[in-house]
Amino acid sequence: MNKVIANLKTLGIDMINKAGSGHPGIVLSAAPIMYTLYANHMHVNPKEPSWINRDRFVLSAGHGSALLYSCLYMAGFITLKDLKQFRQIGSVTPGHPEYQKTPGVDVTTGPLGQGLANAVGMAIGEKRLQEKFKNTSLIDYYIYVLCSDGDLMEGISYEAASLAGTLKLDNLIVLYDSNSISLDGNTNMTFTEDVRERFDAMGWYTTLVKDGNRTLDIDKAIARAKKSGLPSLIEIKTILGENSLRAGTNEVHGKPLDSDDIKQLKEKLGMPNEDFYVDQENVNIFRDNLMKRSSDKYLKWSEEYNHYIKHKFNNDESELLKFYNNVVEVKTSEYPFINAPAEATRESNGKVLNYLVSQSDLLFGGSADLAGPTMTYIKNKGDFSPENYGGTNIWFGVREHAMGAILNGIALSGYLPFGSTFLSFSDYLKPAIRMSAMMRLPVSYIFTHDSVNVGADGPTHEPVEQLAMLRAIPNLIVYRPADFKEVLGTWHAILTLQQPSAIILSRQKTKALKGSDFEKVMYGAYVVREAQDEIDAIFIATGTEVSVCVEIAEDLAHEYDIRVVSMPSIELFLKMPKKYQYNVLPVGVKTFFIEAASSMGLRRFVTNDKYLITVDKFGRSGDPEDVLDEMNFSKEKIAARIKELL
Repeated sequence: MNKVIANLKTLGIDMINKAGSGHPGIVLSAAPIMYTLYANHMHVNPKEPSWINRDRFVLSAGHGSALLYSCLYMAGFITLKDLKQFRQIGSVTPGHPEYQKTPGVDVTTGPLGQGLANAVGMAIGEKRLQEKFKNTSLIDYYIYVLCSDGDLMEGISYEAASLAGTLKLDNLIVLYDSNSISLDGNTNMTFTEDVRERFDAMGWYTTLVKDGNRTLDIDKAIARAKKSGLPSLIEIKTILGENSLRAGTNEVHGKPLDSDDIKQLKEKLGMPNEDFYVDQENVNIFRDNLMKRSSDKYLKWSEEYNHYIKHKFNNDESELLKFYNNVVEVKTSEYPFINAPAEATRESNGKVLNYLVSQSDLLFGGSADLAGPTMTYIKNKGDFSPENYGGTNIWFGVREHAMGAILNGIALSGYLPFGSTFLSFSDYLKPAIRMSAMMRLPVSYIFTHDSVNVGADGPTHEPVEQLAMLRAIPNLIVYRPADFKEVLGTWHAILTLQQPSAIILSRQKTKALKGSDFEKVMYGAYVVREAQDEIDAIFIATGTEVSVCVEIAEDLAHEYDIRVVSMPSIELFLKMPKKYQYNVLPVGVKTFFIEAASSMGLRRFVTNDKYLITVDKFGRSGDPEDVLDEMNFSKEKIAARIKELL
């Protein structure tokens, strides 16, 4: 045992030393925690890293990746060569853990607190799967988290932990490496509350391990947590960078140890002063014990799973695998209410979403206390709660940031989750959306109240720069549909592509367009009103501005021949072949972009900056029509500006 822990420490230190960067402090403080978890509790299968019923491990303190990689090497997931490539281009051992990059890594972590909130989502996802397959033991795993003082300073951790306590997620166990040191210094300057009392108040089971080197105490604490019936926080007192010459100081937190320190450290640990030394005998014992324990569970699971699909599905692909492969069998083309009246796109979205959820259990989510205004509540499907883990509607409460990260965890459990709030509040979700995009998770963020047209609530609730912010995120597809058919087309694209998505919806009514086409949303942009002869101008618009542009084009038809292009998704349009792009937006024609949002990022589509008719200042409080007039964005003022330029 002590030899393996010592080897975990020295491998981690050697990785950091060779890379010339990393975080040695947590390697030296938390190695006994990681050893105990993997040696005695984790059920994983290195030969099948994506085994559905494996235990999940979340390194919320992602800067401790060198320790995790050392542990994954010991467990048999990666090689010694991989450890030597720590933080190098193309390696499977990047600076912070990355999902689908490294076998044995279940989630991308980096920004502190995200991982803990992701784990809450994983726990929610498992609870719902357990309910669906409740007459079996096919879904029976734990989600373990290693977190730091830094994680628990972040507000997202408490947003997520509060919801976890309310939901009694007893499949979630958080191991808190409590050493009272952060990057800048001792936490007596920043973080002095009693963490366990705070978690007690949120409905968690909590316990303390006074000495982080006592693996038997850690082991017993984990065993008690599994029986608690509540989410669990185990505070484990450690010394950051233990046995280093800089132990217990912030100097050991985030920079490599010098050669003298490494030499004396290895002597204290009883390890040879040799780079990447491996005590192969003890590694083999550790690996064999882990594999035996995990294999017993894996073989029992495999037998039950094969019996399950043979008798219930006649050997066809089981419903369980469909979850994990995101197989969606609902067809939006068969949506029963294609001809809709003039209505707000948030209303259209509510109707479509309710229909889709009625057809597929993969869609699962909720709202940050705005289910009514965003119209995302799913009827007749129940609420997710400790009394009904099979419910569809998650009550996230006023916790936008945690909602985003929790949705990521739910997606990692095999679902296609959604969450809703107002577009102006998307700023609260930005870090979580970025992580969705980085992991390419099929999360759908639904944002309503999409422009200054909100009116009376004023500039705090009137989005201006948020669309540009969302469009700037790599891998995120942003949709701003113009009417009911485009809302339907948006969901058709989302279910087909299964990529991170943001759906931008209006509170105000918009007319159903004669030329709109749900299938063409997949192209990103298309002609919704064609010119009759030679094109004098092109209007590009999104959302509710499309119908306004069509009206202006009709009003000017006796003077100008105008094409109107609806562009529900810039990202999808830019992925289309150049020939298609030029057919929709031919070169040499005066082209306008009309959108009630920031002009940032739209310059590429227009003749010059004068042809950007946008909103580039904060809104006002007042009647929506008066606000639009004040912002020079009423139909009349848009038309006047267009005529002047033409």
